[in-house]
Order: sequence, then structure tokens, then C-alpha cells
Amino acid sequence: MTGRLSGKSAVVTGGAQGIGLAICRRLAEAGAHVVAGDLRSPQDGNLAWKPLDVTDEDSVTGFIEAVAAEQGGIDILVNNAGIMFERSLAGQSANDWDRMMAVNLRGPFLMARHVVEQMAARGGGAIVNIGSLEGIACNPGHTAYAASKAGVHGLTVALAVDLGPVGIRCNAVAPGWIDTDLNRVYVESHPDRDLVMAELGRLHPVGHVGDPLDVADVVVWLASEESRFVTGQVITIDGGRHARLSLPSIMNRA
Repeated sequence: MTGRLSGKSAVVTGGAQGIGLAICRRLAEAGAHVVAGDLRSPQDGNLAWKPLDVTDEDSVTGFIEAVAAEQGGIDILVNNAGIMFERSLAGQSANDWDRMMAVNLRGPFLMARHVVEQMAARGGGAIVNIGSLEGIACNPGHTAYAASKAGVHGLTVALAVDLGPVGIRCNAVAPGWIDTDLNRVYVESHPDRDLVMAELGRLHPVGHVGDPLDVADVVVWLASEESRFVTGQVITIDGGRHARLSLPSIMNRA
């Protein structure tokens, strides 16, 4: 992997932990100079970081200008910052909805809008948005989250169409169940952790949940010249979960 992105400048929103941190590390291993943009500093003290609130346009423009001034520009943008909550439709307020859309959808729009001009001036680049399997299918209580991620998928296709002529590709990845800190808290909250993990494994044809590096490796490929003819795509990373039709539990022998 070393050298695939040598000389490239990359920024990752929400890069302080979880999938974002794994993406930062993989991009750096591939030779890119990486800056994480987040409200807090990364768990990895070796990673370059600048504060960023993706919902605030002044914060976005200040972040992009600062990175571009230091690095001569930005070649790779990974829109990873996101939030999620689980509430019934009646149990969420309009402010809850607006907050979800501000982080998950307005943020990628603002980042793309303000990076495009200088990215095009460098001859093009790559934008990778982090969508979700829940932009395609949905768990109960996730109306706002699913809507925001479906919006990210739509934004991805639209950006690919509009920005292709200036040499900018845009793709998205749609992770399924990934072993992040947030999901570990969910698993550990159940009395029988081993049973939960076994049940989660059975949901996936590959037999296990994903690792943040599984997502990061695909992001690196989409950011590299190895995918130069790939744009406007949403690549599902879910161990086959979405491809598998469900059966009544009594009939499920897998």
C-alpha cells in the first residue's frame, strides 16, 4: 500500500476516532499527508489535526484554507463526520432532525463546495463520502439517520456528474455493522455479549462483523488512481448482509 498516494494531500472529517481514524491511518500508510478535521483531537497523537465543525460554514472555509495554504492544496476529501440517534418518529423533534441533517448532509455539501475550486486548480482529485447501509435499508427508529445517509448517496451521484468535467471523482461507501466504539457499547450493554456477537455474525454471510480497516481500505482505493474510471458509485461494505434474504428463525440453518 505504501506510496500509492505519495505526494497527495488528504483531509478526513470526523477523523478523531473509529472509522475516520482508521481512514486517516490507511491514507497515511499509502503515502498521503493527512489532516483530520474534528471537534476534538484524535486518539492518535501522531496524526495532524485541525479543529472543524462541519455544520459551520466559517469553520469549514477556515479549515480548508489553512490546510491548502500549508500543503499547497487538497487532493483527497473524505466526508466521514456523522452522528446517529435512535428515536421513534413521534419521539424526535424538528431540532433533532435538523441537527442530523446539519452534520450528516450539510457537512459533506459544505466541504465539497469549498474544496472544489482549489482541487480543480490542481488538476482534479477525489471525494469519498461515508454513507451507510441505512441509506439503502433501515433499522427501526432511524428515520432521520436513514434519510440523511440516503441524501449522502444522492449527493455523491450528483457531485460525480457535476464535477467529472473538472477532473474530480466522487464516490461513497456504505458500511454495515462495523466494530466501532459506539457499536461495542451497544453490544456490551446486553447481558450475554457472546450471544449478541454470535447473532450478529449469523446476519452476515461472511460470518462476522466488519472492522474499521475494512472500510478504510476501500476508501484508499477510491482515492487512488487505481479507481480512476470509478465515479458516482456507492459501494456497500457489509459482509453480504444486505444481499442475504431473511428467513423465519426456525428455517435458518446458516
